[in-house]
Amino acid sequence: MSIDPSGFPKLAKPAQRALANAGYTKLSQLSGESEAELMKLHGMGPNAMKVLKEALAEQAMRRELTPNKSPNLLR
Repeated sequence: MSIDPSGFPKLAKPAQRALANAGYTKLSQLSGESEAELMKLHGMGPNAMKVLKEALAEQAMRRELTPNKSPNLLR
């Protein structure tokens, strides 16, 4: 999957414009939003939603796999 510097995957232009017009500039901003709310944006469709959900899932997996940078000294 192709990802741009903002973390957004490659999306069709209408979906890109819909997200930009709604003020979303980073993929991480979408993590708290409902699918229903995002689908209300003019230009968002089922294909864009599928790609975004996959990208968010990948982002979550990367976070889980990232080693803890501050070791717990109490263990």
